[in-house]
Amino acid sequence: MINREWYDVDWFSPSQLEAFEWAHPEWFWAFLLIPALFLIRWLIQLKFRQKLDIALSRSELKSNPVTLLRIIPHVFLGLSIALLVAALARPQTTSEEVERWTEGIDIVLTVDISESMKIEDFKPNRLEAAKQVASDFIDGRFQDRIGVVIFSGDAYTWVPLTTDYDLLRNSIEDINFELIQNGGTAIGSALGVAINRMRESEAKSKVIILISDGDNTAGNIDPLTAAKLADAHNIKIYSIAIGREGLVPWGKDIFGRPRMYNSTLNEKTLRQVAKIGNGHFYRATDKRTLKKVFAQIDKYEKAEIKENRYTDTYDFYTVYLRWALVCLVIWMLLKSTFITNILQD
Repeated sequence: MINREWYDVDWFSPSQLEAFEWAHPEWFWAFLLIPALFLIRWLIQLKFRQKLDIALSRSELKSNPVTLLRIIPHVFLGLSIALLVAALARPQTTSEEVERWTEGIDIVLTVDISESMKIEDFKPNRLEAAKQVASDFIDGRFQDRIGVVIFSGDAYTWVPLTTDYDLLRNSIEDINFELIQNGGTAIGSALGVAINRMRESEAKSKVIILISDGDNTAGNIDPLTAAKLADAHNIKIYSIAIGREGLVPWGKDIFGRPRMYNSTLNEKTLRQVAKIGNGHFYRATDKRTLKKVFAQIDKYEKAEIKENRYTDTYDFYTVYLRWALVCLVIWMLLKSTFITNILQD
């Protein structure tokens, strides 16, 4: 909304005229009729051999320049018609407000931070690659509650379910191998902690994304039992086995050369967990593949985003209509007998 008096000359500034949306721009063609109207009037007067008061000879102008004032009434008449055309074109401004919402999904990222996640078949290592891809995944969500569980020999909630995505990204960045001292890979315990976070959730969809590079070697909950518990609470499990098998780089020797480590990965448990949890199992052998996995999960678990659009339209044709009336009144005054006599004297 523009807060300005109608008589403010800024209504005619180029920036203001460009800012308007014109509801009926076809009326601008009428501007071509303005000179045509004066031409027709001149032809009519010429036909009846009447001297047009705006048809001034050079000798008249030299002898009496005041006669040039006879043009002024016609100028105001032309302005009045032009302003009326502008009003008919209906200048207006619109402001749009978009209200977006979704029923939302609850997602818990369950991240393995055990010693083997330091292996460097991903750059710079498996954990850092997983963190980067998880942060990118968060960027693509809208109003979903996301939490983070970390695990090695034990499992803990690192971030509870939240829609504060800045907090999530910062917290994921802070994940490191020193957060849990107990060694091992407690997949079942990690699933149990994630399930506990969503047990009473009323979200339309509840999802656990499990990222690990090993078999269950610690904790007091069997992964398959935890998967059945997730199924009982309508929680879907996507499991991602991260890493390559065979010789992979892990650290450097005393000469600065990469040390090679024989990596093995037991997919069986992660496959069974995903099957029981009505999700999918994925194998990611490099960062590019890991990104594709998260992109696929993002596609599967995408809540429908609904939106309402509210548009406020403000008309300003009355401003130019008032100016047109002012110009018309001035023209009528100038064409009055008293003023005409002054101009002719």
